Amino acid sequence: QVQLAESGGGLVQPGGSLRLSCAVSGFTLSSYGMRWYRQPPGKQREFVARITSDGSTYYDDSVKGRFTMSRDNAKDTAFLQMNNLKPEDTAVYYCFPEGVRTDSWGQGTQVIVST
Repeated sequence: QVQLAESGGGLVQPGGSLRLSCAVSGFTLSSYGMRWYRQPPGKQREFVARITSDGSTYYDDSVKGRFTMSRDNAKDTAFLQMNNLKPEDTAVYYCFPEGVRTDSWGQGTQVIVST
């Protein structure tokens, strides 16, 4: 059974940083790509970043240059380093695997960027 556990969110001031983690189980992380999504208050879930199984990364234009996605296959964990956070980054952040047969999302981790 695929399980996704996001953590690392919190309240941060504009310009601050957070590092989100996504611990996975039920599949071998090294064989799959992973994605981060976010859902801002009152809006639909949107794509943030992805990392392929060989480590290539891709970002939405809104976070390019500020966010960095990485992975630690030995720990079955993916990460999202978020720097220079802006109020519009406020959202619940979710991770999700690519190519894995599951429709189960984790609970997400909330990020609030505010003074």
